[in-house]
Amino acid sequence: MKAQACPPGVASRTRVVNPPGTQPYTRLEGLTDAQGTLYFTVPWGGGTVLWRSNGTETGTVQVKVFPEGVFPDGAPAALGNTLFVPLYDRNTGMTQLWASDGTASGTRFVKDFTPGFYGDSLRSMATLNGRLVFFHEALQGTEVWSSDGTSEGTVLVASFPDVLNLYYNSIFQVGNALLFFRSQGGPTTLWRTDGTQAGTFSLKHLDAERVFISQVSLAKDQGLFILDDGPNREVWKTDGTAAGTLRLDTFGGYTSLRLLGRLGSKAYVASYSHLYSLSLSGGGRTLVTTLPVDNEDESPQVLRATISGEAIYFSVAITTLSSWPSDVRLWVTNGTAKGTRELRRLLPGTDMNESPVFATGTGSVLFLKSNGTDNTSRPWFTQGTAATTGQLANVNVRMVDGLGPEPFVRAGNRVFFPATDDTGLEQLWSVPATFTCPPGLTEPL
Repeated sequence: MKAQACPPGVASRTRVVNPPGTQPYTRLEGLTDAQGTLYFTVPWGGGTVLWRSNGTETGTVQVKVFPEGVFPDGAPAALGNTLFVPLYDRNTGMTQLWASDGTASGTRFVKDFTPGFYGDSLRSMATLNGRLVFFHEALQGTEVWSSDGTSEGTVLVASFPDVLNLYYNSIFQVGNALLFFRSQGGPTTLWRTDGTQAGTFSLKHLDAERVFISQVSLAKDQGLFILDDGPNREVWKTDGTAAGTLRLDTFGGYTSLRLLGRLGSKAYVASYSHLYSLSLSGGGRTLVTTLPVDNEDESPQVLRATISGEAIYFSVAITTLSSWPSDVRLWVTNGTAKGTRELRRLLPGTDMNESPVFATGTGSVLFLKSNGTDNTSRPWFTQGTAATTGQLANVNVRMVDGLGPEPFVRAGNRVFFPATDDTGLEQLWSVPATFTCPPGLTEPL
């Protein structure tokens, strides 16, 4: 079987940001696109450095060196060409919100916040109606805030003093609102906020008991989520309105269920080895296909999925009696049995970490493949067939935790990622969003 392999130079190191002598565990964090400019942070000298990059060596520069004891405290977010960065100041014990226009003089402190009980204090930052909207987990509960990037323009929108440790991993944006789930030990409700007091309210009652939201997904103009109600797994859709928030189907018997995404008028889910389509207009489920296994005791579990063109790419962990996967495989489907095929095996994966699956937006999907010789992970690409799947670069890209963000970020016409290369340290690498590589060596799937 023919595979592809990119020659050196297709993906390249943008700049050495960790000089010789840097601790080997020093990581590039918070890669964020702000209107085509990439921002990221790097620990330095007991503090943090904010960088920006336009994809060239000379255009990759330090923006701000924060004092010793100041560290990243959550994921940054962009509002136009302004970057918002949450930081924790160990010297004061406060979480800080900063804003930057990409210059040292334009990087300014916005506001202090008291940290909460559960780690990162500022979460789920998003751009809504020309403002930054985010959640603050305070000691007294959860708060919704809105900011225009100034201290006086950073205001409290709503407070939930009875809610601690909200389902932060289940907050998602549909249209011009953030949707989130609230449970007070009793009923579970879906809420929305557009960053204003009037626009923050309970949208729909979902269940009379406290239930767990196991997954959310954005499918174009529709949000999808899975509600775990005892032995049942319920698939819901929402357009951000009460009338448009509806249950699509229920899977019983404590089954494992994962959202894959949406193609056309259908949503796709996986229950172990079974792939189903669900009509977004109602009408129940249809079995698309059953993923094959090599042995009867193997159990497939979908990990991550992304949409590229008219296809869904997804990684599948193969487990037996142990939670540690014996293999992780990359699949693609166009929503039909004939169009569902395995692309690659030996993706990296543990019971806590896994390979990313990232759509570049130009037809290629990036993922990681294990390098069996030294237990590292190489960046690979695929364009939907085994013959158009190959290694992107001979560098090590670390896996991500099960709920962590992708290491790949597109900014402008390039895709950036942190990689450990011949320097022995993690550096900034990138590849054009559109690239081609010649056929490589013949090798097994």
